[in-house]
Formats: sequence, C-alpha cells, structure tokens
Amino acid sequence: MYLRTSTEKAFCLLNERAAPCDGLGPVVICFDQSRPKKTNSMPFQKVQPEKLSASVVRQIEQFILRGILTPGERLPAERELAERLGVSRPSLRDALAELQDRGLLVSRAGAGVFVADVLGSAFSPALVQLFASHDEAVFDYLSFRRDMEGLAAERAAKYGSDYDLEVIQTIFEKMEQAGDPATSEEAAALDAQFHSAIMDASHNVVMLHMMRSMFELLREGVFYNRRVMFQQHTTRDALLAQHSAINAALQARDPSAARAAVETHLDYVKQALTDHQRALRNAEVAKQRLQHETGKT
Repeated sequence: MYLRTSTEKAFCLLNERAAPCDGLGPVVICFDQSRPKKTNSMPFQKVQPEKLSASVVRQIEQFILRGILTPGERLPAERELAERLGVSRPSLRDALAELQDRGLLVSRAGAGVFVADVLGSAFSPALVQLFASHDEAVFDYLSFRRDMEGLAAERAAKYGSDYDLEVIQTIFEKMEQAGDPATSEEAAALDAQFHSAIMDASHNVVMLHMMRSMFELLREGVFYNRRVMFQQHTTRDALLAQHSAINAALQARDPSAARAAVETHLDYVKQALTDHQRALRNAEVAKQRLQHETGKT
C-alpha cells in the first residue's frame, strides 16, 4: 500500500489483491478528501422590487433625522411633492399615511402636512422658567453649553462641508450688519442662528437633535445673556470680535482654535452674568443702607 498526494489532497489506497490488468502496475483506488461544495445551500433569495412609497418614506425619514426638515415645517402640496419625488400621488399618499401613523408627520385640515414636533422640549416650560430664575441652574446651563458647543465647533471645523461654512459665514455677516444688539431682536435671533448653524455643521445627528430639543433653554439663555451684558455697558464690538474669532477658526478649519474661541466666548458670557449679579446685590445693599439712613422707602 502507498499514498499518492495531489493538489486536491486526494488520498489513494492500493488494492494489493487486485491483479494488474494492463501490465503497468498495481491498481490504485483514489478517494477525494476535499470538502464538498454546497452550491444549493447558499442563502441567496430573489430580489424583490421596493415599493415607491417605501422609497419616499426613507427619503423623508432621512431629511428629518439630518435636521433638514424641522418640526413645524410644512411639506409642499401633494401634486408638487409627487412631481418632485417622481412618484404617483397614490404612492405619495401611502408614504405620508405611514409617516403620520409613526408620528413623524401631522396633517392639519385645510393647512397641509407638517413635520411633527418629534423633538418637543427637553424640559417643561415651567422648568425652563425655573432654570432661568435660579443662578445655579443658569451657570450649570452655561457650562453645559460651553462643553457641547465647544465640541460642536471642533467637529464643524473637521467635518463641516463648504456649504455649512458658507451658512455660518452668511449669518455672521448679517450679525455685523445688524443694529444695536442692546435693543435689536434681530441681532439676538442671529446670535441664536449662528450657534445653531455650528451645531448643524457638526454632523452628529444625536448632538443635533439633543440640542434642538433644548432650544427653549438656548433661546432663553441667549436673549437673557445679551440683555444683561449690555446693561453692564459691554460693547457690540466685544461680542462681534468673539463671534468673528469663532467664524475665522471654522473657515480656516482649525478644530482646536474653533473650540477655544467658543469656550472663550461663553466664559465671557458667564463672567458678564457674574458681574451683573454682583452689581445687583451691591445696588440692593446700597439701597437698603440709604433707606436706613434717610428713613425713606
């Protein structure tokens, strides 16, 4: 008996009792030891064409997830939307019905279809007001903003597209052209838009939606901080210089500089609030002393 090797790992046995039949040598019996091919057991399945309505659902889902469609935003009219999507109106209706069932869209009679308020507010209105009226919560909120917006600016410098940076640049230019921020609602709104645009440019959907869900806190914080700072005679140039530094770092795609600029800005806001509160306390003490000395209330 002897073993004959081959590239297929065939193993051969010699049948010693078998007589040579052709005079060329002993008869060899070979057994193929290679693994059998299971061509019929692979898990392939027939591809099923996707329904058009499913494609529409997925596209609208992505727009909501990425913050492109925002809560309260109205979708185009049915005919226009069907044409833009390249689907029939029945397919569009099926998609919109599914999205409404899932709570992503809402239909208002006579008004149209709107993106649902899927974010809501992270806190109740009463709690928002409570935060704003207590120093501890206000400063904790500013610390939270400092961390989150610093990270967002860092990510925006790394991952923001040219379009993102153009949006930020455009908002900053409007801030430069706005009137006196001490009295201008437009300037305060632009400040909020500027910081929100940085969040958008971070391209992290969890961060984006988390911060949008806290928009009431951001809005209250921005408006309140601006009024307080200008009561302390801080200048428009100081605020613009801080936002200019943030914008310049983003446009230069310098992550560390962008984060540092945001942190510097919010440190400034925190210090302005601290100074304002100290001034209020000092004024109250002085008023009480005056009342005591003069007997006037």
